[in-house]
Amino acid sequence: MDLSTEYLGFTLASPIVVSSTPLSMPPGNAFRMEEAGAGAIVLPSLFEEQLILESTALDADLSRGTESFPEAMGYLPDLADYKMTHEVYLDYLSEVRASVRIPVIASLNGATPGGWVRFAQEMQMAGADAIELNTFALATNTATTGKEIEDQLLELVSSVVDSVRIPVAVKLSPFYTSLPHLAARLDKAGARGIVLFNRFYQPEFDIEALEARPSLHFSMPGELLSRLHWAAILFGNIKADIGITGGVYSADDVLKCMMVGGSVAMMASALHVHGIEHISRVLANVSLWMDEHGYESLSQMRGSLSRQSAPDISPYDRGNYIRTLSSYTLRTPAAAY
Repeated sequence: MDLSTEYLGFTLASPIVVSSTPLSMPPGNAFRMEEAGAGAIVLPSLFEEQLILESTALDADLSRGTESFPEAMGYLPDLADYKMTHEVYLDYLSEVRASVRIPVIASLNGATPGGWVRFAQEMQMAGADAIELNTFALATNTATTGKEIEDQLLELVSSVVDSVRIPVAVKLSPFYTSLPHLAARLDKAGARGIVLFNRFYQPEFDIEALEARPSLHFSMPGELLSRLHWAAILFGNIKADIGITGGVYSADDVLKCMMVGGSVAMMASALHVHGIEHISRVLANVSLWMDEHGYESLSQMRGSLSRQSAPDISPYDRGNYIRTLSSYTLRTPAAAY
């Protein structure tokens, strides 16, 4: 069974790509992922805040006066909290690149152009086959417009694309006003891939301590639906490859990703829950399903469930909303016993 797929200009042996996860931190795990059948690996992100705080002079300036104003300590995270400086990250990238044959995709996480160009170039020199821009711009100022947020993203992407020879993918938020329009702009800016979607971890609110604190949880299969929906809409309307991440757990999930037009299905949480060898089990079930349904390759099914292939597009548009609500029947509560 031909499980190969094209992504960012590479021919991958399988459609499962390991998304950014601490599981790939030991280079030995990257080899295990390849052995299990992963088509490529996205490394954990290097954060913009790390790049800022690694400037000794700036770190000193930020710390000056904190004795008098304790709240100033919360401006940026403590550098000691980070597991890797960017030099350690580049060494780790080189080590992973040398340990596997599949493409290794470095990840940058931030919101402003800043020093991204230089670090993208250093990632390329360290052996990255591609770069994923893991973007997160949170507008908290009432004066910031949606257009400004999009323009900043386009500036960042254009700067990085123009500065490196390797392909660049962009991991997007689902919260843009017009995702198809933005995806088309990213196409023109040179993005080779669009990844749907970035997961934003919402803070937990402690009503006793009166504070907001970080809250971490794995993705769930139900989160995949919004990714599938938007991939089905984008397929055929942009040149960039479509990566789907968030809620991919099973063979059915991978097959759906391909049918809506995705090039790859990315896994992270499923590997934390079921182990790295889960990749091989999922691929075996994908092959079994394809054999039972007469498919010889993934390319035969790609886009078959996309919006452009549908004889009735209403399930992809407003019609789905209306039909779903109108089909609900109010049920009489069961009698108490």
